Amino acid sequence: MTLERKSPRIAFLGTGAQGASIAADFVLAGLDVTFIDQWPSHVEAMNAKGITVNMPTRTIHADVKALHLCQVAEIKEPFDVVFLVVKAYDTRWAAEMIKPVLARDGFVVGLQNGMTHEEIASIVGRERTIGAVIEIASNMWTPGVTNRQNDHDESWFAMGALDPEQQHRVEAVADLLRSSGTVEVVDDIRSAKWMKLVVNAAELIPSAIVNTALNDAARAPGMLDVMRAAGYEAMQAALADGATIMPIIGMPPVMSNHPERYVDQIFEKVLTTFSREDTLTTSLQDWRKGRRAEVQEVNGWVVDILKAHGREAPVNARVVEIAFDIEAGRLEARPENAALMFDVSAEALGKH
Repeated sequence: MTLERKSPRIAFLGTGAQGASIAADFVLAGLDVTFIDQWPSHVEAMNAKGITVNMPTRTIHADVKALHLCQVAEIKEPFDVVFLVVKAYDTRWAAEMIKPVLARDGFVVGLQNGMTHEEIASIVGRERTIGAVIEIASNMWTPGVTNRQNDHDESWFAMGALDPEQQHRVEAVADLLRSSGTVEVVDDIRSAKWMKLVVNAAELIPSAIVNTALNDAARAPGMLDVMRAAGYEAMQAALADGATIMPIIGMPPVMSNHPERYVDQIFEKVLTTFSREDTLTTSLQDWRKGRRAEVQEVNGWVVDILKAHGREAPVNARVVEIAFDIEAGRLEARPENAALMFDVSAEALGKH
């Protein structure tokens, strides 16, 4: 069965705060969607009462069909498109699990933070992999209920095939995703994902370390410099890795190509358009739920890429060190942790 058929079979593997809200839009658009998740209570709640999505000015509800991970082995008919919306560190096993039920000409779309597209491709094949960028703020604390802080007009995605010969088919997948927001099809998805990682390096873990909402963290004395410095290093890693500076998340094509000015502009866009006063980054949500965050997959990635090029990323390295101390229980996430990052960020900024 080809993707271009009238009603492709679609799965969302990972239906937490982000995945559930997008998948709900698909259901309400009349698409054939299966929710797959690893949280038993959430799966049970969705099957019993559907999924509720609270947005800033409205609430939507959809009756859905949800499966637990253990039920994937029971699936008989393959999926034409699988949106992978799990944590970056769960990418490999999730791709392995869904591979047997992916159509031969189907796609896995990595709707995730981090540079997960190559991991997906190594398992399902480059010809069946679509890289993607997502910019939505959401949170989930109750099974069957997700809180999405950006309605469709403020939700942004980019998509691109890893295999150039499949790029012409991406538009059909993008059209599905337009049920949930603005979607751009880009030829250089690798650079687009790098640009998103740049802003993630600046915002996710640094704000989680001080245990506060993103905007509050950016306003705290000294923290904006820390976050900017982490973003600057991430941009240097992106350029060293061959990425091209390009506008994402609705930024104008004429925005600055100067690496640091670009970081400042895109970070400001996230703070003003894609986050609310109470927005907690996904990393802080993870920690408050007792889970590990995407530390290695974002800030650790910056450190490793620059190291491979014979360079250092002292700010991101300090962020990773503190984050791992918090996850190991040696340190508590709290506002006072900001001081642990000031010296290295001041030195890094002083070199610019």
